[in-house]
Amino acid sequence: MKTEGFKVKALRSVFLGCGSYLPKKALTNQQLTEMVDTSDEWIVQRTGIRNRHIAAEGEFTSHLAINAAKAALENAGVDAQDIDLIVLATSTPDNTFPATAVDVQAALGINHGFAFDIQAVCSGFVYAVTTADAYLRGGLAKRALVIGAETFSRILDWEDRTTCVLFGDGAGAVVMEAQEGAPSLEESGVLTCQLRSDGRHKDKLYVDGGPSTTQTAGYLRMQGREVFKHAVGMVTDVIEASFEATGTTADDLDWFVPHQANQRIIDASAKKLGIAPEKVVKTVSEHGNTSAASIPLALDSIVKSGDVKKGDLIMLEAMGGGFTWGSVLLKW
Repeated sequence: MKTEGFKVKALRSVFLGCGSYLPKKALTNQQLTEMVDTSDEWIVQRTGIRNRHIAAEGEFTSHLAINAAKAALENAGVDAQDIDLIVLATSTPDNTFPATAVDVQAALGINHGFAFDIQAVCSGFVYAVTTADAYLRGGLAKRALVIGAETFSRILDWEDRTTCVLFGDGAGAVVMEAQEGAPSLEESGVLTCQLRSDGRHKDKLYVDGGPSTTQTAGYLRMQGREVFKHAVGMVTDVIEASFEATGTTADDLDWFVPHQANQRIIDASAKKLGIAPEKVVKTVSEHGNTSAASIPLALDSIVKSGDVKKGDLIMLEAMGGGFTWGSVLLKW
């Protein structure tokens, strides 16, 4: 086998656009007080959440994902037929199998390339972007559709006031493209990805069911104080690793787009890292915790507002059940 003259082309993955979708039905804190023993004041004080969206009967994770994908394709100016990779992050797939990503692929009329789901709970979108980045830079795909979509309302115990007030449904998506040139602070693209997990913390945030154990979907269970206790430190770990890998600091950031789980966690993390409040994107008050969908929903909100400019340095960050956690630093 001759290898003389063989050269590997340096590639980076660039975000071309984003989109999102929220179910029409909104569920306010006041409405929740009619369902469980809670109060608007209690929810806002502890979480910052005022509202969340709930998928309609017959509206599935795939439907949310398809709508977000179409919005992202339109925003990016990319035709669905130009997509050859779909990575969908979700903990609430339509079916045990096949992957919900193939439902999205079929709905978009794509019959080439490949599509699959990824499961890292609330860190799912960060894991999905990292996975797509690896495929694009490795030359296995040219353009990727990366989606975070959830219908967490289907796995909530609506009699458990400690969890049902926290979560909502939604979807967000981005279009990524492989472009020539290695990752660089001078060019648009993903600069570094940092992923972590620690299975010793499984019992702190999990669903008490599954095909192999109970043959049911199960309900979400959480030790809220334990999750909060670990969150800030874990978030700090991957963000500092991103700064170290790229030679950047908190001062260089234009936007900090964290997982929208709890306003207190977001504020504490930003303060510990020295990120200015005006750079922190917060949508948790209106969306609640939408798990893998929360980061792309938040990202789309600032892109739609027109505040994001080409060349802006953006940090994405999340922590979820497992525990899993991670960050992506990119130049828009």
